[in-house]
Amino acid sequence: MATRLVQVNMKAQDDSVLGRFWAEALGWGVDSEGPGVTNLEPVGFAYPDPAAVCIDIIARPEPKTVKNRVHLDLATTSTAHQAELVARLKDLGATLADVGQGDVPWTVMADPEGNEFCVLEPRPVYRDTGPIAAVVVDCADPRAMARFWDGAMDWTLHEAADDHATMRSARGVGPYLEFVRTNDGKSVWNRVHLDVAPYRGDDLAAEGARLRALGATDPGIDQSAISWTVLADPEGNEFCLLSPR
Repeated sequence: MATRLVQVNMKAQDDSVLGRFWAEALGWGVDSEGPGVTNLEPVGFAYPDPAAVCIDIIARPEPKTVKNRVHLDLATTSTAHQAELVARLKDLGATLADVGQGDVPWTVMADPEGNEFCVLEPRPVYRDTGPIAAVVVDCADPRAMARFWDGAMDWTLHEAADDHATMRSARGVGPYLEFVRTNDGKSVWNRVHLDVAPYRGDDLAAEGARLRALGATDPGIDQSAISWTVLADPEGNEFCLLSPR
């Protein structure tokens, strides 16, 4: 058994407004499962497919209070493209953000609800990822996080070092999943988190048990009314184990 990363879950005070921003930012289509739920995926995309990690935006009334521990890095193809993308995102409602990055070649921004993301300078490694270069997770120990997620998913671990680790779909398509060492610890429930799913025919309960054996924990919430399973990785970051698909 194994899982794979299928989407990034974002909480928003207005899911439809934030959904329109990210759809325009990425050039993706917008769908809605009902009030308070907005789904984003590439036009013509057949979910799930490692060629893209989709975005699921869920309405929640609580405002953002701290820097997110999960964010998106957007890919560019040239210095001119980077500048053009930054300008276009500003027109859509994004703002420049300071998270202590200092003088770096990438641009740190925040979407209309304050969620941080980066517009990267052109890098050859991201030339075929699509608009999202990487999904980035802040952590204290990238090596330990890589060990857990390498066991949890059937993605390929490309690199693991003291300050960062990198994974990608075994098919070599879509964005990377990256773990970056930071000094700030987790203090609140994550407003942005990973959603993973087993493959069709796998058993959800058995997969949950396997992930717990690898080091996942239960966050101690009532899950009786949901069809998926909420777990936390070894550093306490919540993630959802969706139904097999």
